[in-house]
Amino acid sequence: MTLDRAAGLAETARALADGEVSSRGLVEEALARIEATQPSLNAFRIVRAEAALVEADAADRDLAAGVRRPLLGVPVAVKDDMDVAGEPTAFGCRGEFPPVAEDGEAVRRLRAAGAVIVGKTNTCEFGQWPFTEGPAFGATRNPWDTDRTPGGSSGGSAAAVAAGLVPAALGSDGAGSVRIPAAWTHLIGIKPQRGRISTWPRGESFQGITVNGTLARTVRDAALLLDAASGNDPRDPHRPPALDVLAAVGRDPGRLRIALSLRPPFTAVPARLDTEVRDRVVRLARKLEELGHHVEEADPPYGQIGLTFVPRATAGIAERVRDAPDPALLDPRTHGAARLGRLLGGVPLRAARRAEAVLHRRIGAFFESYDVVLAPTTAAPPPRIGALQNLGGLATDRAMIAACPYAWPWNVLGWPGVNVPAGFVTDGGASPSGQSRDLARLPVGAQLLGPANSEPLLVALAAQLEAELRWHELWPPESAAEDSPATPAV
Repeated sequence: MTLDRAAGLAETARALADGEVSSRGLVEEALARIEATQPSLNAFRIVRAEAALVEADAADRDLAAGVRRPLLGVPVAVKDDMDVAGEPTAFGCRGEFPPVAEDGEAVRRLRAAGAVIVGKTNTCEFGQWPFTEGPAFGATRNPWDTDRTPGGSSGGSAAAVAAGLVPAALGSDGAGSVRIPAAWTHLIGIKPQRGRISTWPRGESFQGITVNGTLARTVRDAALLLDAASGNDPRDPHRPPALDVLAAVGRDPGRLRIALSLRPPFTAVPARLDTEVRDRVVRLARKLEELGHHVEEADPPYGQIGLTFVPRATAGIAERVRDAPDPALLDPRTHGAARLGRLLGGVPLRAARRAEAVLHRRIGAFFESYDVVLAPTTAAPPPRIGALQNLGGLATDRAMIAACPYAWPWNVLGWPGVNVPAGFVTDGGASPSGQSRDLARLPVGAQLLGPANSEPLLVALAAQLEAELRWHELWPPESAAEDSPATPAV
């Protein structure tokens, strides 16, 4: 028996436990889909075909013996910044990276939950940019429009889930790198509290601004993967209290005070919100009002929060460059960021780290008046493949800020955020391949942002929206189910 690719993580786990399907059959189907789409989507850097089938057979034996674990036998993918034993962790870079000896903590916990890791997904070089392209692996493409990027840096994971290659995947988020590709591929993307999913063997990734998160088609699936991967190595510096996030799906969030924040946070160059993207986020705000929530326009007191982000981000890049097997092969923009990171790595970095406590108090006070912030995830729809790849360092920074000015402050704070689909925007004209794009539909998203350890509240609110809008019933054109709705839900 087979399982429709529309079956998500939770449904797949249930079907396996009930004996309706086998893990080997599901993994074989996933591997076949990956192979068929690599020429068009290029979502994977490493496909673990032989190893995944061995693991699937072991899962089938456990299932037959009555063993039950949350994800036993379910095929999933992880981003290629996470260690999988026996595989290299190239993190978007060229060069000869040796196979690692042990799983990273997040992967270890997925395995403990029974998941089968079918492969490692593409990411841009050291996860720096909101596109997934580079000389190491080429361009990963968006299933909704293959002339577009799926975003970055978790673009491979997003493309794989959006196209139905796997039901869910892990990504990482250092400046929106889970939420941005989730927005541009019509997915749920959860950036959890810092430390919720361990980044070990790096106790802090990019000076604490990068966390691991989940991508899935439904809130339930994203929360299930989050709970399965959550937990810490004893040496982790950040160990938030344990939460049952999945239990919040379907829970009434109550009548919430929601701040609609449309103004971009402090940025070094101007950023403007696309009018269609604004319209979709405002529509989502109106839906929240219909659901009984109080929504009003208000912006968190960010101040000059960007001054605390740059030293941490660039110092993190400098650390990665230092560890690269062949730095000469890295992008010139990477070397530029590393030079800045080394320059800012002393007093400025320490000051940036100390400023986090001040920001927690100031922005935390905002949550005395509001429960949740609703904001755009990006300021624009996904750009075309190659639009940012060949720019210089300053031009790349300006383009990134223009397209993605909204996500990164929550990385400085270390607090949770959830991308939800906000609908689609149009793009006229023709693609470089000559295909008409007059009626093209490009996904965009909105963020639900909360204070420390607010994942259950954000997930409950996201699930309430999902029950109304049923965004998970929409599929990209290349992989749409026959009974998918013809028009977007919002």
